[in-house]
Amino acid sequence: MLNFEQKLELLQSYPQLQRKDVSLGRVNFHYEDSAYEKKIVAFHIHPNGNGYIYAGLLHNYETDDKGFVNIRDYSEEQLRTLLDETIQAMSYNHKAVESKEQAAAKASFKLATTTSTGGTWIDEDGHILTLKYEDEMWCVYSGLNLDMAFESRSEAGDYLKEEGFKPQTQA
Repeated sequence: MLNFEQKLELLQSYPQLQRKDVSLGRVNFHYEDSAYEKKIVAFHIHPNGNGYIYAGLLHNYETDDKGFVNIRDYSEEQLRTLLDETIQAMSYNHKAVESKEQAAAKASFKLATTTSTGGTWIDEDGHILTLKYEDEMWCVYSGLNLDMAFESRSEAGDYLKEEGFKPQTQA
């Protein structure tokens, strides 16, 4: 079992963790670069040797209802392993990455459907429609034939997307 000073020294050897002194001589360590809302890695490291490390993202540790593991009797090797695994788990949020990718795709479509210019749209079968702004309306043409007309660029883009068309990118 490591004493209080040894635990502090070990935790302070992780440059990505920031020490935060709290009440009754206890110390917390935060990981500000966490990909999650959870920032506390080490919680209430106490002068009596007790303390907790967050393991709520790990599957091979028995945690309390808040996701913490009691490290009172941990060896240096056990503590380093737990800290390494916790920091690694907190560094990457798969759900947040998916959300960013989805947001980028939505933003890309929104840009394609709200820009002030028309353009050529194509479906999987190679059919081409042209979007033009004429007489204060957004007009969708199939060749020379008017297919639909809309009051806003957004409505026209939504229609084209629903019909399976995508904006043709400029090469």
